[in-house]
Amino acid sequence: MRKGIEAQLAAFHPAKLVTELLEAHAEAKRNFYLGGLRLSAVEGGRFCEAAFRILENAATKQHTPLGAQLATEKLIEKLANLPKTSAPESIRIHIPRALRVVYDIRNKRDAAHLADGIDPNLQDATLVISVLDWVLAEFIRLYHKVSPNEATTIVERIVARSAPAVQDFDGFLKVLRPDLPAGDYVLLLLYQRGAQGAELGELNGWVRAEMRPNLRRTLTRLTNDLSLAHHDGERYFVTRRGEHEVEERKLLDQQL
Repeated sequence: MRKGIEAQLAAFHPAKLVTELLEAHAEAKRNFYLGGLRLSAVEGGRFCEAAFRILENAATKQHTPLGAQLATEKLIEKLANLPKTSAPESIRIHIPRALRVVYDIRNKRDAAHLADGIDPNLQDATLVISVLDWVLAEFIRLYHKVSPNEATTIVERIVARSAPAVQDFDGFLKVLRPDLPAGDYVLLLLYQRGAQGAELGELNGWVRAEMRPNLRRTLTRLTNDLSLAHHDGERYFVTRRGEHEVEERKLLDQQL
């Protein structure tokens, strides 16, 4: 999916900027999932550097070279003063202002350097990630010609959550936490699969032998009793509640 989005955006903007944007977004999300709150904000700043240049290119058909100092304040003002007919409101107003929030957290909240003793925290990192997702969804909506809801879904699927405690052996998922009970074991597998989900047969092949006789019961409990998983009739998927459960209880950690 990412390749398709990258190609679509690159049809309107320099490919290097698009690649930088998507890579920074992916790294920020991965760091966030794994608890790297400071790194999420740092990658958020990198994302902004690419996004501001894409806005600059959208408005003027040219951009500040990567590596050169970017005058963001002047650019935000310039975009805001563009004629309404020259560019969508998101390009002129909404995206620049959203990026400014992330930029300020990156530069003034001790994300990239020592400042006033403020430690990176979940509140800041959550805001950064939410803004990055929204900005990327706006770019996709504008240049991929999809609805806002479709754009948001695409963003959710671009970067799959990755569990260090699960190793992929050419399609065979092996959980590296033999201490986990069946429910946590299966939930971690579903977390790793993300939006792709997994069929009963796949899960049956990945779980340990002693878990197979009661696998259906385990899945029913995760789906109906705990709402940590969802079954669409063919595949099982982790829910947002399930994702939070995995991350909150640190099931991602390889260590026992």
